[in-house]
Amino acid sequence: MQGLQRTPRLEGGEVDAKRAEILGYFLSTFDRYEQLFETLSCDEAYFVKPVSLRHPLIFYLGHTATFFVNKLVLAGLLHERINAQFESVFAVGVDEMSWDDLDDAHYDWPSVARVMAYRRQVRDAVVRLIQGAPLALPIGWDHPWWAILMCIEHERIHLETSSVLIRQHAIRYVRPHPAWQPCRKCGTAPQNHLVKIPAGKVLSGKERSSPVYGWDNEYGEHEASLPAFEASHYLVSNQEFSDFVDAGGYAADEYWETEGLAWRNYSRAEHPTFWIRKDDCWHLRLMIEIVAMPWDWPVEVNYHEASAFCKWKKSDAGKPVRLPTEDEWYRLYDFCSIEEIKPDKTAPANIHLDHHASSCPVNEFRHGDLYDVTGNVWQWTATPIYPYPGFEVHPLYDDFTTPTFDGRHNLIKGGSWISCGNEAQKSARYAFRRHFFQHAGFRYVAGEETASQPLSNYETDRMLSEYAEFHYGDSYFDVANFPGKLAAIAIDAMGNRPARRALDLGCATGRATFELARHFDHVTGIDFSARFIGMGAEMARLGMLRYQLADEGSLFSYKTRSLKDLGLDAVRGRVDFFQGDACNLKPLFNGYDLILAANLIDRLYSPAKFLSEVHERLNMGGILLIASPYTWLAEHTKREEWIGGFKKDGESFTTLDGLKELLLPHFKLMQAPLDVPFVIRETRRKFQRSISEVTLWERIA
Repeated sequence: MQGLQRTPRLEGGEVDAKRAEILGYFLSTFDRYEQLFETLSCDEAYFVKPVSLRHPLIFYLGHTATFFVNKLVLAGLLHERINAQFESVFAVGVDEMSWDDLDDAHYDWPSVARVMAYRRQVRDAVVRLIQGAPLALPIGWDHPWWAILMCIEHERIHLETSSVLIRQHAIRYVRPHPAWQPCRKCGTAPQNHLVKIPAGKVLSGKERSSPVYGWDNEYGEHEASLPAFEASHYLVSNQEFSDFVDAGGYAADEYWETEGLAWRNYSRAEHPTFWIRKDDCWHLRLMIEIVAMPWDWPVEVNYHEASAFCKWKKSDAGKPVRLPTEDEWYRLYDFCSIEEIKPDKTAPANIHLDHHASSCPVNEFRHGDLYDVTGNVWQWTATPIYPYPGFEVHPLYDDFTTPTFDGRHNLIKGGSWISCGNEAQKSARYAFRRHFFQHAGFRYVAGEETASQPLSNYETDRMLSEYAEFHYGDSYFDVANFPGKLAAIAIDAMGNRPARRALDLGCATGRATFELARHFDHVTGIDFSARFIGMGAEMARLGMLRYQLADEGSLFSYKTRSLKDLGLDAVRGRVDFFQGDACNLKPLFNGYDLILAANLIDRLYSPAKFLSEVHERLNMGGILLIASPYTWLAEHTKREEWIGGFKKDGESFTTLDGLKELLLPHFKLMQAPLDVPFVIRETRRKFQRSISEVTLWERIA
């Protein structure tokens, strides 16, 4: 038995053949999705929420069709809408809400007949598009047809997530269906044990040149070296998990993390959600029926339950049992020599609808020294999803992954019996809130904790994000990067002078600090703002920053910037960052060959104090670079503290006049002032352009 058509390769030389293949991929997906809803027993089943945290199923019936229209219009492949009202009503609201943030909004949903009629219109429109739109191969990330594959893979995701909602529906709302027959095989669960996995290196992530469709979070390159560890031979079965239930694990607070304990208390869970106690015996709710408990099938739970089991197992077994990381799952995949599913062969795992419309025994599909490394159920990991270096959002779907980069969505790996297309690929990276239910179970591992991945939150503070872009982002209006330009001016001015230590004072998010480290043995960045310093320090530690930029209104774009891309990765070990007050620096900050003070003096509470003492921090012959637009504001510097920008003795007294007055006792002006422009992006269409005057001073006394 072979289930749905595999995700197509997007390369090749025969355009008509590829067009036919993609058409078949679309039709098999679109029709199979509608067939899933044939398991509902009546129209009422479409409008009653299976769970309070999600929309009713009528939304999901309409959503995938409207997704086709919305994305294909956005891509310029469809030139007019089919039903603008539907394409608004069914567009958003897919993701599960937090269990403690219920949405009680009321919706005026259209009838099932109207939604099905709309789906037929969409089906016809997409068929015409695939048959007639211009096509050149290969199809890549920037290709117009990428949107077509995006829509098909999106519907395959919802084939799975909607099947979970149907499984959570009241049993009276579902009915048997010949196309959705579960496994009928069950027996005594095998005894689980740990298998030794040798140390090894994992490489994950895919290149843009990959010939199969991928979601944004899959692209990039990640490498990790893992020590040896042990992994459970089988997925945790219902039988093995029952030991935890019988031992009172759900009632023992010590096994539950804080978030998990809150979920358990809210849900009043005492056993897995799909377990049903009936006539003093356990039964299992499948998608469209209830069966006697198949004890040798994998247990299906959320992350909190899986984590609690591991803590109990650790206590019971005396071993450091835990959930695997994403890297460890990749190590199991490689260790067991698993290959991608062949397009013309039945999958050697319970996946892609090739075998059953349910789970099956945990000892049915052997993969090397383990079972079910892929398929049967998804496997929870301990890893919150994070972006690989080089991550970019696709412009047609900018909120596919970025909302999950919040430390609250954990990765699931391996796919389930219904995971099709992209979901069944090794590179697939899907993450869900930890309280959420999918066709997901787990295996456990034993071994030392591996390094956790960096937090993946995007900086959302507007000012910090603007400065991150100002320092590490794009150039606008052909204006060179300002911190980089200043560092280049400073390095050029140094000539053959010693270049041991430099100080970037008022460093903000730190770009000039790194740029100066190209030339100096060590550079210290100091800023009054702990938040700015935090971004510089994060860049030094992780080599990357992530932040969101305001585009317009409540729309944002998401940016990842790396030192590697800027050619600065090699200098990370030559910088450090400190919070400090330029007017009251600690004594240890001295002995510098260069001090850079960029856009600083007109933000100090006492610029005269700083300027009269700064020579003490510099070595003789060292250079002080001051850059400033001279934007004096009373909110930063009291009027009486301004060093220029006012009338003195009836004449204009500029800031440059004030600088000379304060600095010439210890410095000489090396050359005429320079004008260096800079641009700060506020929104996609609003920019702040300024000109900073740059002066270079050599210490002579």
